[in-house]
Amino acid sequence: MIVENESVRKEDLGEGLERKILAHGGRMMMVKVYFQKGARGAVHSHPHEQVSYITKGSFEVEIDGEKQILKTGDSFYVAPAIPHGVLALEESTILDIFTPQREDFLE
Repeated sequence: MIVENESVRKEDLGEGLERKILAHGGRMMMVKVYFQKGARGAVHSHPHEQVSYITKGSFEVEIDGEKQILKTGDSFYVAPAIPHGVLALEESTILDIFTPQREDFLE
């Protein structure tokens, strides 16, 4: 599968968040999430493994109750069922990769 960025429409998630579902199939999915300053990815958990790469800006990242400030170029891993969330400290974007893919995002 080849995905050209210009062909993917941003989905407005509300509360300062937008999402683009990029390449996905089999057991993997790549998603880019756009955050306005102060927007939150609320603490949540899911059965998927997740790696995230900060492509722009900075976040306060919380994983299993521990918080750390991460900036452009930093990344993190979240194991299945571990609570995690982010707070955008400025206009920021993050690239999330999930396995298996998030079927709930495709509905």
